[in-house]
Order: sequence, then C-alpha cells, then structure tokens
Amino acid sequence: MDKIFSARLDESIVHRISNLARQLNTSKKQIIEKAILLFASKIENEHNTDVFKQTFGSWHRKESADQLVKKARDIFNNSMHRYVD
Repeated sequence: MDKIFSARLDESIVHRISNLARQLNTSKKQIIEKAILLFASKIENEHNTDVFKQTFGSWHRKESADQLVKKARDIFNNSMHRYVD
C-alpha cells in the first residue's frame, strides 16, 4: 500500500528528480524509491549491517501463540463489554 510522504526539498533536487523521471520515462515516485533503496544498500554494506542479524530472535516470546491470541481476544472482548454493560 502506498502512503503519502511529505518533505521540504531544495528546489534543485526537485528539478533533478523531475528531469531524471523524464529522461528515464518513469515516475518521480520510482526515482525516489530506487534512490532510497540504493542508498540504504550502500549504507548497509559500508557498516556491515544485516537486518536479519539485528532482529534475529525478536519473535521469541515467553508465551505461546495460543496464549497471545487468548490474551488479545480477552482484551478485545472486555473492551466491547465496557460499552454494552
């Protein structure tokens, strides 16, 4: 799903994005998305960062999936009773 993103940019950058889009016969959105992906890739390579290494194990929890689902449902159901009672 696309989201709207707003930022103030120098006028020369805006013109450069427009010119690139025109030259490559593509959208400004694609130019910006590709530029961000390339920049992120470059930074990750320079700093030897790996998203999987950084987040490995973050999904491990003390409770089981069944316990988490039950807890979430209980909270939801209690919030609904608040308006019914």
